[in-house]
Amino acid sequence: MKILETKIMRGPNYWSGYRKNLIVLKLDIGELELLPTNNIPGFSERLEQLMPSLFTHCCSENEPGGFFRRVKRGTWMGHVVEHIALELQTLAGMDCGYGRTRESGTKGVYYVVFSYKIEKAGVYAGEAAVRIADALVKGEHYSIDADIERLRELLRKYSLGPSTQAIVDEAEARKIPVKRLNNGSLVVLGQGIHQKKVRAAILDSTSCIGVETASDKEDTKRLLSQAYVPVPEGLLVNKEEELPSVTETLNFPLAVKPLNGNHGRGVTTNILNAEQLLAAFHLAQSISYDVIVEEHISGTDHRLLVVNHKLVAAAKRIPAQVTGDGVSTITQLVEFVNMDPARGYDHESHLTKIKLDESALKALAKKNLGPDSVPAPGETVCLKDTANLSTGGTAIDVTDKVHPHIIFMAERISRLLNLNVCGIDLLVKDIEQPLTKENGRVLEVNASPGLRMHLSPSEGNGRNVAAPIIDMLFPSAEQSRIPVVAITGTNGKTTTTRLVAHLMRTAGKNVGYTTTDGVYIGEHLIRKGDCTGPLSAEAVLLDPTVDFAVLECARGGIIRSGLGFDECDISIITNITEDHLGLEGIDTLEQLTEVKSIVAKNTRPGGYAILNADDDRVYGIRLDIVSHFALFSMDANSERIRKHCARGGTAAVIEDGWLTICEGRWKKPIIAVASIPLTYGGRAECMIKNILPSALAAHLLGLSPQMIKNALEHFEASPQLTPGRMNLFSFRNFELMIDYAHNIDGFSELEKFMAKTPATLKVGIIAAPGDRKDSDIFRVGQLSAKIFDEIIIRNDKDLRGRTAKEISDLLIKGIQSVKPGIGIKQIEDAGEAMQYAINNAHPGSFIFMSTEYPQESIAFAENALRTELERPEKKNGNPIGRSLILKAS
Repeated sequence: MKILETKIMRGPNYWSGYRKNLIVLKLDIGELELLPTNNIPGFSERLEQLMPSLFTHCCSENEPGGFFRRVKRGTWMGHVVEHIALELQTLAGMDCGYGRTRESGTKGVYYVVFSYKIEKAGVYAGEAAVRIADALVKGEHYSIDADIERLRELLRKYSLGPSTQAIVDEAEARKIPVKRLNNGSLVVLGQGIHQKKVRAAILDSTSCIGVETASDKEDTKRLLSQAYVPVPEGLLVNKEEELPSVTETLNFPLAVKPLNGNHGRGVTTNILNAEQLLAAFHLAQSISYDVIVEEHISGTDHRLLVVNHKLVAAAKRIPAQVTGDGVSTITQLVEFVNMDPARGYDHESHLTKIKLDESALKALAKKNLGPDSVPAPGETVCLKDTANLSTGGTAIDVTDKVHPHIIFMAERISRLLNLNVCGIDLLVKDIEQPLTKENGRVLEVNASPGLRMHLSPSEGNGRNVAAPIIDMLFPSAEQSRIPVVAITGTNGKTTTTRLVAHLMRTAGKNVGYTTTDGVYIGEHLIRKGDCTGPLSAEAVLLDPTVDFAVLECARGGIIRSGLGFDECDISIITNITEDHLGLEGIDTLEQLTEVKSIVAKNTRPGGYAILNADDDRVYGIRLDIVSHFALFSMDANSERIRKHCARGGTAAVIEDGWLTICEGRWKKPIIAVASIPLTYGGRAECMIKNILPSALAAHLLGLSPQMIKNALEHFEASPQLTPGRMNLFSFRNFELMIDYAHNIDGFSELEKFMAKTPATLKVGIIAAPGDRKDSDIFRVGQLSAKIFDEIIIRNDKDLRGRTAKEISDLLIKGIQSVKPGIGIKQIEDAGEAMQYAINNAHPGSFIFMSTEYPQESIAFAENALRTELERPEKKNGNPIGRSLILKAS
């Protein structure tokens, strides 16, 4: 077996509209296509012995053991790989339950689809599953232990910490968009101007001064002491020689801690003599040069969590400890405690495994104990000087027991340090009594407090402390999102995207949008190239200046990675025609429709999918969406439009030459089509088809008819506004148009336009993408012969798997099948082809250039125009023609 390709889905996708995180393996099972599992001797038995937990997989039988029964009856190896990949992740602590295996259309090649929690772990699980299945087929020994351990390592390395994960979970429960920005815990919540960044419990709105103050324990104590908050008396030292003078001021027992530390690292408490003090000093100084020595406070460790200056949780913290049985050593007792499934490494579980590290050994030594000591039955042995969960401690929820005076004090401290999220540590004898010097002291304030102890305490009620954090960041979920318009289809996507962006800019929005030409923020191009995939969409949605997004969504990006957003407010599907078929497993129009429909299916329930009523496949998508839908049509008398409006629906049509918005039985004429510059006086029907859904989207977004009219009057098919989309350059004696037309539908629309365009001679410079079917390239040739009087065949730079001769031969066959005697010239380079056409242009002729790289072609045409301007006009009795006009805004 061989993995031919691995794709990682990160958003709504072709395989599932609501499961974003999927691995898609293109798997060639080779000769196993002829060997289902029931024909492989011993396979079923070996699989059950190696992975007995697969019994829980119900498969299509909807009951435990269903998958094993399928294997016994006979299934193909792609299906087996799917289930193994899922179970490997589950055994490693990542419960992943969704999988599908589908034929690819090529014999023996399957698409194996399964969910993942950690991206790298999902990829590894797929590769390991193939190795395991291959070993089972061959009857070779295989142990899955190493694979499971590797997956656990990936989980520990790449999973979010518990605090960040809790905040993310709460945000997702409220449908607030979430995007992880690195392999750590830096996460952005929300979109555009509404976004908020979070790293654990530190927010982008958290005071920087507050964080710095809290990280300096001496500054914190001084500030709190000045505000009459009870704190331990202490001194700051950084030299061993200073310790004797400290003991003259402070009496034993003492506590030592690093000035800048966290998670209890370097802290020693209940120091009884100078020898212990010296050892504690060196331990603390290994963390921080400056060390605090302070009086040891008796009491129980408590953590108070304050969010938005309100106490939301309190926990009593118990240091890591074991209880003796009179037989087991401390080492054995720790091993027994660590067997608790609630304990994991670092932060992977609710509790952390106890380590007999240096700090534990020192804590034992103070009690004249060691790892081999055997505590008496019932004897409790504390193993750490601090009660942090990260060192193996446990927590008991006491939120409902906190005295009102302590609540007041905690909330006041959060304001004194100006921290909107903070953890306050105090040692107190009785949490149900006011905090006085006799009852306890505040030890320190944490600017990034862990949430784990409050979410899942060892005893008491868990507190959803992520909820008040999200409440503070986003008082309502709607305030987390910016409006998103997503556009897909076969043709017209880019122009429609640009036009919608233009309409919303005129409404005062700072629009970010993606196109086949690049990514734009406002009017600035920030990245050139084909940017119609999910990464470009994410770049726009992550821009903190953007308050409106318009996203072109091409087939390729959807298939490769899924959508770059979870939902949109408005979707537009321009049309669906035969293009790109036979690529990436999409072989039929039905499959292509399914790909395109993903955009409409992920329109939010209260939003609108704008569908082409003149396209049967697009119109049919209305039956599969959860949102409202609106229609557009070139025919005001369309039966589909009439019925839709009779039911109170909204539509955009062309009626009596006017762009008209229909709402139920009411009609709002917006503008005469011929007066819209983009339509070239009404000749460019393809542009009218782009204007209809764009204007309809603007109407649904609240723009008035006058705003829509004004915007349309100031949008032209220029190199600046629509590069490569019907850009017209008027020379003295002829016209040149540059367009991106590259498929059958594009040339069909061009045929309509050219039929309405007068010219003494129509010259076409054409090419065809090499990754299209033979019949598609042939058909482009036929259409070209109908449109032009002379044809120049050029070559794309990227031939996409064919030779230039193969493409040219197919085009020529198509051309000659329609117009055998037509003049055909082959010029490989696009620039040379355009220059040849310009040099040989007849007065009154019209040259059409089908371009692969619009910007290059536009630059070439503009340079030719400048060259013509520099030449004196020849007045030899022939018409000079119109003066130079460069169509631009």
